[in-house]
Amino acid sequence: MKQITLGKTGITTPKNAFGALPIQRVSMEEAVKLLRKAHEGGMTYFDTARAYTDSEEKLGEAFEGIRDDIFIATKTMADTPEKFREDLETSLRNLRTDHIDVYQLHCVPRCYRPGDGTGMYEALLEAKRQGKILHIGITAHKIGVAEEIVESGLYETLQFPFSYLATDRDIALVKACEEADMGFIAMKGLSGGLLNNSEACMAYIDQYPVLPIWGIQRETELDEWLGFFREEAVLSDEIKALIEKDRKELLGEFCRGCGYCSPCTAGITINQCARMSQMIRRAPSKAWLSEHWQAEMMKIEKCIDCGACMKRCPYELKIPELLRKNLADYKEILAGRVKV
Repeated sequence: MKQITLGKTGITTPKNAFGALPIQRVSMEEAVKLLRKAHEGGMTYFDTARAYTDSEEKLGEAFEGIRDDIFIATKTMADTPEKFREDLETSLRNLRTDHIDVYQLHCVPRCYRPGDGTGMYEALLEAKRQGKILHIGITAHKIGVAEEIVESGLYETLQFPFSYLATDRDIALVKACEEADMGFIAMKGLSGGLLNNSEACMAYIDQYPVLPIWGIQRETELDEWLGFFREEAVLSDEIKALIEKDRKELLGEFCRGCGYCSPCTAGITINQCARMSQMIRRAPSKAWLSEHWQAEMMKIEKCIDCGACMKRCPYELKIPELLRKNLADYKEILAGRVKV
């Protein structure tokens, strides 16, 4: 397994890290089992967030007593210094630690800078002086914001979506981070579940100076990623062909399922309904055609075009249009005119 150093942080870790968002969906016992197995299998970098309900608490339970053997990254969605300090203290308490290795401003709408009037960057510097955080990081979903962050030179790490659906602009962002000696942490390596070949995902990302964090919820998923510690993923001709096929099918506007668009005024489950066409083909299951999902999809007809979801979407998708396209396709499938 290749190692990567996250820029000027000096943090060196295997290029195979644990994204802890999904463990909020499992019990404490199951989460602790997964986290400890991940560590025993070779993973040393674990990413969580204040917004991931009890994920931090599960990391705290799993790693108490072996804190110095791992790197912990967490995040705050605060937009005031007061909320920042509150979130930081909560995270330290939940994680049962006196410091966080990489503390990140989460899903930012802008590049926070010294003297910009928000006090956010000053709060980061204060926490670093106090030793509560060791390195200053930031996460973004919008490419323009991410580019501005790199150009600022103010942050030690950038977390940004990166997978084999990356555009030339995304790849240029990775290069810019490398030139700025800034660690690049790759989230959404599976594009919200649309990519389902772990070897292809790992082999592609392994070409670049980035640290992928894989969202893991089940032991079978963890076993796949740990398998690459024993046998390196290879970008074979077969894998290259699969990647090219997926890029032709998926490049463009698609929902990653992050859920930041919610709640919906009309009660639509946007993060599933807006990508139903892809999911029903890429993860075939009769469950997508159940009465439950038929009812959920028909809620799209109640969309009032209020635009609230578009304002919240970090990818700036035209969500009402995307929903209606998915509904039209779904109706064709139900009628038997389209086979999946």
